[in-house]
Amino acid sequence: MTEAFPVWVLVLDYVMGVIMWTLIGRFGMSLFLREETTFFFARFFIRVTNPLLHLFNPITPKFLIRPLVPLYVAWFFFMIRFYLMPWLLGYTVMGMLSFPLESEFASGLNWFLGKLVN
Repeated sequence: MTEAFPVWVLVLDYVMGVIMWTLIGRFGMSLFLREETTFFFARFFIRVTNPLLHLFNPITPKFLIRPLVPLYVAWFFFMIRFYLMPWLLGYTVMGMLSFPLESEFASGLNWFLGKLVN
């Protein structure tokens, strides 16, 4: 599936996918950990995503509670990856380019689990 797309498109999608999933991960961890936590994994997610949250601050509604802001920003990356990128690249079917990162991950996971079973 991924061979049909130019390399720069895949790189851009992979970068935006990693950003999106990192923001979702930060949201998930915020359900269980305070932002001042000393847990190294959470500190990494907070440190990496804070510049993005600051960048999106002008378009973030003020009524959102703080833990929901990373999920709100991740939604923008989802919308860009699922709707804007295929449209800009001229695909007539929405979702044509959708989620090569996740597709590759699912294929790898399927291969790995197949090796475990056999």
